[in-house]
Amino acid sequence: MSEGRSGTGSTSAPTVLRMILGRRLQERRQNAGVSLEDAARALHVKPLTIRRLEKAEVGLKPLYVEILLDAYGADRREIEEFVALAERANEPGWWHPYRDVLPSWFSGYVSLETGARTLRTYEPHYVTGLLQTPRYARGVLGGGFPDDRDEDLRRRVDLRLRRQSLLERDDAPTLWTVLEETVLHRMVGGPEVMREQIDRLLEVSELEHVSVDIVPFTAGAHVGACAPFTYFRFEEPELPDIVYTEILSGAVYLDQRSDVAAHLEAHNRMSLLTSDTDSRALLNRMRKEYS
Repeated sequence: MSEGRSGTGSTSAPTVLRMILGRRLQERRQNAGVSLEDAARALHVKPLTIRRLEKAEVGLKPLYVEILLDAYGADRREIEEFVALAERANEPGWWHPYRDVLPSWFSGYVSLETGARTLRTYEPHYVTGLLQTPRYARGVLGGGFPDDRDEDLRRRVDLRLRRQSLLERDDAPTLWTVLEETVLHRMVGGPEVMREQIDRLLEVSELEHVSVDIVPFTAGAHVGACAPFTYFRFEEPELPDIVYTEILSGAVYLDQRSDVAAHLEAHNRMSLLTSDTDSRALLNRMRKEYS
């Protein structure tokens, strides 16, 4: 990620495997004492290209990996392992069939979400996508893409629901979502849809690996009252913590420590404004209002 930011506008963010491979290549080059300039000469490219390869800003061709590792003094076994990883990194993700309805700047998010060990989300407007019911998701996506054909909208909803399967895996990540009370008052799809969605939140909040906190109106102004964001943490030591946040026409991916720390601190502070008991009580109260 260039300067800790990527994915604005139409630029896609790197996949998890590409990030792992890029950082391993950088570590291998540095351990071998090879400069960016020398690595660039091995590929007959500019040093900037090597830097972009290591930061996963561009795809890695297996042949490039082989040439670089040979220049770094790697043995044949190590080269074959890296090349195999490069080939895997270039394989389309499970979401590839939805590329016609998946914004390019969001494909990186789906990859990060799939590979994360911990996800923390803050949503001031809508229920987190991983916890949306089909009808609620259709209402949200229909509002966000008002010019969609029915088939395109159906496929967007299907993609969102397929993403939710990661919470059912044996190695499911931990999901901790903080919602503003506003989310529960914003009518999406009508009272029946809202009641169904609140039932879903009450149900998943009982899962060991899912937490749902509601920041009540009475909390007043607070540090997190801003744009929605998602914080990702991974098991792989090569991967830094990453924060994703959206703008109207795209998204920003942050991996600089100061940016990530600021969002993590905001999430921690917001969680202090809630309690599991109060959040469930608020959900139950809103459910009755929609009955």
